This record gives sequence, structure tokens and C-alpha cells, in this order.
Amino acid sequence: MIQNKKVLKSGFPYIYMKNNKKGLSPVIATVLLIAMVVVIAVIIFLWLRSMTQETITKFEGENVELTCDRVEFEATYLDGILDIANTGNVPIFSMKVEINKGEAGFETKDITELSSMWPPNGLNQGGIFSGSVSLDSGVEKIILYPVLLGTSDEGQKTYFCDKDSNGVEISLIAG
Repeated sequence: MIQNKKVLKSGFPYIYMKNNKKGLSPVIATVLLIAMVVVIAVIIFLWLRSMTQETITKFEGENVELTCDRVEFEATYLDGILDIANTGNVPIFSMKVEINKGEAGFETKDITELSSMWPPNGLNQGGIFSGSVSLDSGVEKIILYPVLLGTSDEGQKTYFCDKDSNGVEISLIAG
């Protein structure tokens, strides 16, 4: 629908439409720009919100990560019997067991997958667990690390303590 084409002194073509129509109203352009900014802001908000973890607390608002540092337990494995004693003041809800098979890799299981004798409410202060745990041949070591039960906005949630700072390693290789 181009009616005429002129060349300005600057060398750029000047095109104008028939009936002097304009491409887009400044009001509509402003509304579209504001809508795009709002949509981008919502996307960024949701992205940042998904990156933050929900806080899990224990003992009247104490962050459960800090509580993990106070967990104390002892563990031994002999002739297929795993003994765990909670020697600290923090109840242990469950245990994760990392089973290291040397060059064959490792797998992590919950203690309830290895023994049906784990107490349903975990080990309270001074609690002791002794149960039969069958491990495959070729297991070189196991690492036990505690799982705590805490409270969040959505109710009770489990939290896995860090195995490097809170775990107990048991070597199963004789020697």
C-alpha cells in the first residue's frame, strides 16, 4: 500500500502510507510495553522463588541444618548386625545408608529398606537400634548419616544431614 517513496537529504528513504495512516498508536505501544514488563517481572519472581528453599525448623524455631551439627551417634556392623546408639540430645528420625562397593560404585538406601526393625518414630535421646542388615558381597564400607524430622509451613518434613560432616563411616574390609 505504499503510495510514494521519497529520498531524504540524509539518503534514507521516506515512506508514507496512503490516507496518512500510522503504524501503531503510542497509547497501545505503551500498554504493550507495560504488559511485557509485568510478565517479565512475574517470571523473574517465580524463578527466584523456586530457588529458595523452604526453612525446616526443629526445637522451637532452630534451623534444622544447625541441629544436624548437634547430632551424636555411634554405629558398628559385625556379622550382619548393625548397632546404632543415639548418644546425643537430638532425636534421629531415620538413617540413610550409603553402601560403597568400591569400583562398582555406591548406592544410598534408607535404613528401613535394609531392616524392618527400625523404630517407626526413630531413635530418641539414648535410644539404641540393633538389627539384622544384609549387605551384598563386595561391600567395602558403609556411611550412615542421620535424617531429622522438622517442621515447615507445610507440616512435618524430613531433612537429610550432610554425610561428610555428620556421617559415620564403617569399614567392612578386614585388615
